[in-house]
Amino acid sequence: MRETLRIGTRRSPLAVWQAEHVRARLEESFPGLRCTLKRIVTEGDRILDVPLAQVGGKGLFVNDIESSLLAGECDLAVHSMKDLPGELHDGLILAAVPRREDPRDALICRDGAHRLSTLPAGACVGTSSLRRASLIRAFRADLVTEPSRGNVETRIRRLEEGRFHAIVLALAGLKRLGLAGRVTEVLAPAFFLPAIGQGALAVECRASDTELREMLSVIHDPSTGVVVQGERSFLATVEGGCRTPVACHGTLADGVLTLSAMVASLDGSECIRRDLRGNPADAENLGRNLAREILDAGGRGILEAIRNAQGPVAPGARP
Repeated sequence: MRETLRIGTRRSPLAVWQAEHVRARLEESFPGLRCTLKRIVTEGDRILDVPLAQVGGKGLFVNDIESSLLAGECDLAVHSMKDLPGELHDGLILAAVPRREDPRDALICRDGAHRLSTLPAGACVGTSSLRRASLIRAFRADLVTEPSRGNVETRIRRLEEGRFHAIVLALAGLKRLGLAGRVTEVLAPAFFLPAIGQGALAVECRASDTELREMLSVIHDPSTGVVVQGERSFLATVEGGCRTPVACHGTLADGVLTLSAMVASLDGSECIRRDLRGNPADAENLGRNLAREILDAGGRGILEAIRNAQGPVAPGARP
């Protein structure tokens, strides 16, 4: 059994928290094991003045870490699941998905007094997500959305400086950083569908490292893994990502997996949403079938229009 492991992670406070969480779980499960963190500045961390959709998508947050993993500079990597592209690099495997935190989105208002429904007309909401921006516009066309890149603390600071009336962030990250008390409103998935994989962690390692894969299985949560498998199957089938407003949220109850998903236009004026229920053992097919249903119902046309308007995908981008 290994005595040491090197964990690759981004340098942001939230990413470090997530890696430390995995380290604690592993060291608790294997007495005598010692894990160290390799903090990596990714291209997504360096490029903060351009929307992700224009520079290659969420793969920019994981490409450098995966390169380090493939080069043998670290043994495993911890990512936010929603940052993990639909397709993994050859030679790497998603080895474990720990128990998921709350997947919902949260609104933080500058004055702490408003909900999304009560913000004044023309209020500016900061978000770096096309999905969130589209859902906000679908709910209230009189609101303005503006990009807000950077880590959680940076976005909250910009809110306090008066750049926005409100911002929308993942509730999971706020809870992990002890900032849940700043939340003005938790946005219900019944309307505000979370991002694919939001609230879940992805633990990645080299596919050839069978010993480590067996060790990582100890921290894997089967229920979370099944739900995320369905969500990511939807993502891979629609070939979505940061360049398109897509969402898929799964729940598992009484032995039934329910997937709710959507494809929307950038301005929120069009939204194709469907639900599908089935056997958790068939999660991958459920996600694939749900994606095809939405694409056939008009989602394909919406996505094609968005991609044509955005132009070519940046070199090296991953769906």
